[in-house]
Amino acid sequence: MVQGPHPAPPRSPVRPARPVADGLPRPVESPADAPRHVGPEKVTGAQSIVRSLEEAGVEVVFGIPGGAILPTYDPLMDSTKVRHILVRHEQGGGHAAAGYAYATGKVGVTMATSGPGATNLVTAIADANMDSVPMVAITGQVGASMIGTDAFQEADIVGITLPVTKHNYLVTDPDDIPRTIAEAFHIASTGRPGPVLVDIAKSAMQAQTTFSWPQDIALPGYHPVTKPHAKQIREAARLIATARRPVLYVGGGVVRSGASDLLRRLTDASGAPVVTTLMARGALPDSHPQHLGMPGMHGTVAAVAALQKADLVVALGARFDDRVTGLLSSFAPLATVVHADIDPAEIGKNKRVDVPIVGDLREVIGDLLPELEREHGQHGKPDLEAWWQQLDAWRETFPLGFDEPSDGHLAPQHVISRIGEISGPESIYVAGVGQHQMWAAQFIKYERPGAWINSGGLGTMGFSVPAAMGAKVGDPARTVWAIDGDGCFQMTNQELATCTINEIPIKVAVINNSSLGMVRQWQTLFYESRYSNTDLNTGHGTARVPDFVKLADAYGAVGLRCETKADVDATIKRAMEIDDRPVVVDFTVSRDAMVWPMVAAGVSNDAIQYARGISPAWDRED
Repeated sequence: MVQGPHPAPPRSPVRPARPVADGLPRPVESPADAPRHVGPEKVTGAQSIVRSLEEAGVEVVFGIPGGAILPTYDPLMDSTKVRHILVRHEQGGGHAAAGYAYATGKVGVTMATSGPGATNLVTAIADANMDSVPMVAITGQVGASMIGTDAFQEADIVGITLPVTKHNYLVTDPDDIPRTIAEAFHIASTGRPGPVLVDIAKSAMQAQTTFSWPQDIALPGYHPVTKPHAKQIREAARLIATARRPVLYVGGGVVRSGASDLLRRLTDASGAPVVTTLMARGALPDSHPQHLGMPGMHGTVAAVAALQKADLVVALGARFDDRVTGLLSSFAPLATVVHADIDPAEIGKNKRVDVPIVGDLREVIGDLLPELEREHGQHGKPDLEAWWQQLDAWRETFPLGFDEPSDGHLAPQHVISRIGEISGPESIYVAGVGQHQMWAAQFIKYERPGAWINSGGLGTMGFSVPAAMGAKVGDPARTVWAIDGDGCFQMTNQELATCTINEIPIKVAVINNSSLGMVRQWQTLFYESRYSNTDLNTGHGTARVPDFVKLADAYGAVGLRCETKADVDATIKRAMEIDDRPVVVDFTVSRDAMVWPMVAAGVSNDAIQYARGISPAWDRED
């Protein structure tokens, strides 16, 4: 039998999944469109799992075997279609599957055994859920007769992951395996993408069954709305055409839906300024003159001020996250709000909305463009000259910048900006979480969707290295840089072994300030510089524990170190020349460098600090 804890989503044909981002390869077609075998075929449940993955178009699985999943690993060895990459930790496998999904637009797949193998996946599943990443996680479970007995390596992974999956299943009947896996891939890749977990009892893997791939998928109640309501589209177009201080507030949904080209057309047609969230970097080229940068806690002054002074905010695939809004009651106080999202649960969840639009962003923006043209034809284009004079004044007065450190160490902002300039816009940049993540979002110029990968919603330390590995597997022709911190790097650097053995030549820039940098910044600002348990001893002074260059060498990678500004470019270029194995570059940077601008947690965006002690004020009179 198969149990799904959510109400099972009337019979409808499977639709092809959309691309995650413009210019990226299209994802796997829906399972019903994959090549089909005619008639039932006698197999074991384990063979049925492998056959199902093949029918779903899976190319790569990141996983680790163990007792409960072991029956599946035997037929997996014989598959000529599915490549298995043996990771060193299940969390790494989950993040690698996410990186693969980001880079390809396909559903990422990870596999683990029961108990601790499955629970080690929880962080990666929760991360994918927060950032709407299409993923299928297949876990082994103890035999059906032992479920609920506290058997060896038993954990209720379905119950554990219920809050952090889009859907999940427990399969105890081998006959249910093909249908369940087909449903899992369909759910993960349609509507708002997300992770689906399929937990399969070992007894179901060992039993005999017949394999028959489903011709269609019946999910009563699951009907993602993709076509927006025409009335709401017309009202949104009218508001954009008549606003005097509009802002397009762009979130990761634009990237997920592959709507970046349409966004650029809307930007040009509207004349409005655009802000792109941490998850939407690259959705509009940074070089576009109407792009104000990233809003929020560490956003540009111009982006934050624009939202605070706007008379119209058009949110596209964004969720009004607290890191963007600051004190919610004071966010965009003068603005009428249009909110478009494929997930109806997001609309009005945090911020009151005047015009709600439920639909796929490709269809929303596609329908909005001709309506906006009609409005302009009838009423003319709005006069935004005064608005742009104010916006230009803000971005000219308060540009992103940094001071050279006084302690003789490297400026991390300089290091990261030079990586971006030398490696270029066609590379993929994958960040961990912390100061280096914010600097990478600020100081690398993103010109295309898919160039930027990070853990945005959950903020998962350790994300960068395995996600970069997955991205490189998915898009091997591109240079992939993991921009990591010395804290994050120590959480998942064992995946360097995976990279070396499987010839996955990622490049890792360790922004080594010998500290948990973002925590230390908060201790400096809010805890009277009392640095409780944030010194990692990795880069400053004589002791390096560990020595990242030696660590890289131990993993079969190339280890480089850079400690002076004069050597930065040469070191980056040396790393760029090495493409037959992973490279780790230890950049020794100042531990006193801080991320600016900054809005402290829980306060109004009006209280943004451009730098320490410098608070740009703007007149909030309408």
